[in-house]
Amino acid sequence: KQFLICPTCPNPIYHDINVVFSRFCSPCDIKELFCTAAGLPRNTTISLVDSTGAMVSIDPTMPNKEELFQNVLTQVAEQFSRAFKINELKTEVTNRLAMLEKRVELEGLKVVEIEKCRSDIKKLREEMASRNNSFLDDNKKLTPRRDVPSYPKYHLSKETIDALRQPVFDVWQWEPNEMLSCLEHMYHDLGLVRDFNINPITLKRWLLCIHDNYRNNPFHNFRHCFCVTQMMYSMIYLCNLQEKFSQVDILILMTAAVCHDLDHPGYNNTYQINARTELAVRYNDISPLENHHCAVAFQIFSQADCNIFSNFDAEAFKQIRQGTITLILATDMARHGEILDSFKQKVDNFDFTNEEHVTCLKMVLIKCCDISNEVRPMEVAEPWVDCLLEEYFMQSDREKAEGLPVAPFMDREKVTKPTAQIGFIKFVLIPMFETVMKLFPQIEDVMVQPLRESRDRYEELKQIDDAMNEVRIWIEAGICTPLKNKTKEDSIVVTDMI
Repeated sequence: KQFLICPTCPNPIYHDINVVFSRFCSPCDIKELFCTAAGLPRNTTISLVDSTGAMVSIDPTMPNKEELFQNVLTQVAEQFSRAFKINELKTEVTNRLAMLEKRVELEGLKVVEIEKCRSDIKKLREEMASRNNSFLDDNKKLTPRRDVPSYPKYHLSKETIDALRQPVFDVWQWEPNEMLSCLEHMYHDLGLVRDFNINPITLKRWLLCIHDNYRNNPFHNFRHCFCVTQMMYSMIYLCNLQEKFSQVDILILMTAAVCHDLDHPGYNNTYQINARTELAVRYNDISPLENHHCAVAFQIFSQADCNIFSNFDAEAFKQIRQGTITLILATDMARHGEILDSFKQKVDNFDFTNEEHVTCLKMVLIKCCDISNEVRPMEVAEPWVDCLLEEYFMQSDREKAEGLPVAPFMDREKVTKPTAQIGFIKFVLIPMFETVMKLFPQIEDVMVQPLRESRDRYEELKQIDDAMNEVRIWIEAGICTPLKNKTKEDSIVVTDMI
């Protein structure tokens, strides 16, 4: 600030004076500070330059001058006060900015955490998808895991080729790659690849994709798919179906057998409906699993690399599609009585030129193949019973945990292997195969008779189980005591006595 100090000198003297004072100082205090800073007596007259540049003499002893000086100094004080307020405002703004920066930093950390959570959720979904816990994802990858078909082309021996055509074929002796080669051989051997101009590489890719879309269930897995298809292949030869059916019908029979349980989740339709799963909701409780198998099958065919029907025109493909869907839907056991009754009405006057008759027969044939394990030798058939019971128990345990109804034949506390099989063989398998036998008598020795023998064997096992249970009851009741050092022969003696 530039101040003019004029005590006696007519010429003004200019000094640059820096005076520091509190915003709470009075005008007199400020005047004294000026004088002290200039090294002048306290009663020195001070002149200030006003805004026009004119000098104003101020004598603090004169009231009017004192008032002017006070007003000027008040303005100065106010200016300083505003300056102080600005500093306070700056401090406040700085503090608020610091707080906002801290909040931004914290919000940024939250964003990082949110992104991390999203990433974790994505990984979890991918893991669940990889474990097949969800089978309704429309983006499910249906293509083979390998870009190029890689399973080796096995050279099938004459013994293997001959055995493939027999119902007694042992399906447990083959690895997945070998089963794929066998399926490939069937399509070539039946003339399907030649007659329909199927690209052999496309056939291989399609079979790989089929394999990849069967789950690792105890029973409904790729080996079951192979088992059903091999039985269909053997029935085609055994019943000379190529002489009675068109090649399109043979193609439909084989393809429906390959695709009939695609992406089976291991829990049957009853569970789907009672648990109100997405499948049951999607298909309105009407054969939800079978509808799903069809959908997955034609999702695979929709991929150019896996479409073995690519050389068919639109009308021919429509016929193949409708025929395949009809047969897969026929594997729903809830429709067993309806389908078998319809076939019984036609079998005595069966007409191979009647499309309705042929369709009904194809439905019965795929049903026979789907549940044909007991046709095979005991050492081949019995492991399938163990697999099926394991899958049943897995479902019934889940139903108990979820408070859903449990079928007695699936309850591990109620069912045994004999009780599981006797009724099924007597009331389902034998009546159906005996009806087919009316059209094809040649199946009696190789299919129907093994079923009768299997029924008899399980009935004997049930008698033994019942006898042992009765002995156990006697022992618990104290009526008799168990044999010490009991041998297997002793048990048989006890059973025979009972």
